[in-house]
Formats: sequence, C-alpha cells, structure tokens
Amino acid sequence: MKKLHIAIATNKIEETIKDYTIRLGVEPCSFVANEYALWRTDSLNFSVRQDATCKPGELRHLGWEDSSASEFSQDTDVNGIVWECFNAQQQADEINELWPEAKFSPA
Repeated sequence: MKKLHIAIATNKIEETIKDYTIRLGVEPCSFVANEYALWRTDSLNFSVRQDATCKPGELRHLGWEDSSASEFSQDTDVNGIVWECFNAQQQADEINELWPEAKFSPA
C-alpha cells in the first residue's frame, strides 16, 4: 500500500502541531519537542519540521510511504522537487537516528 508523503517546514512547531492535529483529525504518531512531528493516516504520511533553511510553510519534499519499498530512495522531478520512497520502518529508523529520544515505532 502507498501513502502520499508531504513534508513541510515551520518556524512555529507547537502552533503547527495544534493546527494540523485539528486538520488531520489525529494526534501525531511521532513528536520531538521543538523539532518535528509526524502524522500517519490511512492515506497520508505528513511531517512538519522546524527548519531554519526553509521558509515557514515551504515544501521540504514529497514522496511515498510504500510498504513494498525494500530500501530508501530519493530522486528529483523536473520541477526540482525531491521525492522520497520508503517503508514505514525505514522512516522510523531515520527519525530515531536523527532524534534518538523519539523512540518511534510505526506499529
């Protein structure tokens, strides 16, 4: 199964988490204080990250959470947008590598 992945930047992580929790109707499944949040719904994998290298609301990248992905991959489309492809465990591994305190498990 594939879920669309959208990753955006913010400079107001706490406010952004509250807003998107309401918009998506679920709490984040992973949260790192002052840094990052991830929501996984039946159809969407959505993350926000406090990222000083991007403008607030700017698209960081797109991609697919794909249960059949055997490895993480990324490429860039004709418009310069980075697309990632990964399975849920690969994303969890990346989150936990960046933020060990997250202890995120996709199960």
